[in-house]
Amino acid sequence: MKMKEEIVIASGNSGKIKEAQEILKEYKIIPMKELGIDIDVEEDKETFVENAIKKAETIAKELNDKMCLADDSGIEIEYLDGFPGVHTKRWLNGTDRERNLAILDKLQGVPKDKRKIKFITAIALSDGNETISVEASIDGYVAENPRGENGFGFDEIFELEAGRTLAELTDAEKNEISARRKALENLREKLINK
Repeated sequence: MKMKEEIVIASGNSGKIKEAQEILKEYKIIPMKELGIDIDVEEDKETFVENAIKKAETIAKELNDKMCLADDSGIEIEYLDGFPGVHTKRWLNGTDRERNLAILDKLQGVPKDKRKIKFITAIALSDGNETISVEASIDGYVAENPRGENGFGFDEIFELEAGRTLAELTDAEKNEISARRKALENLREKLINK
């Protein structure tokens, strides 16, 4: 019996871990906390991909070149010149709801066609020597008001073309269009074809 290759995932988010386990089923995905690793890598790069690569490479080296999977994601609002971008989680201290209301404030009176928003997920996999990275995104509009209960982060203000926010979708519907899922599938393709 061939042992599954192990990938350490740099996340404590159970949703992210489960998604990685479902898609990268040829590998054994281990949350880094299970190995007693708690490394906080500063996300100070200019792009989501660069942040994901920095995280994956830093942790892989700490793990003596075990494979490490890391991601970085966030939103870019066209009308605000791509704001908040790589600062999505850090531009305002407060809860998700407080950040969302602050974004809605910035867009008050702005018509829907100018409220374009993009959610981007970048994922990097590194063994300390070699690194591969992928990126995927979904597009929508910033809603006029927060709507929906099934979500976190900015899901309640991210409105899809069809009119519902991400927080108004079921988990199954959200998984169908998830940028993280798309990125993980792209990564799996790259691994298979390597």
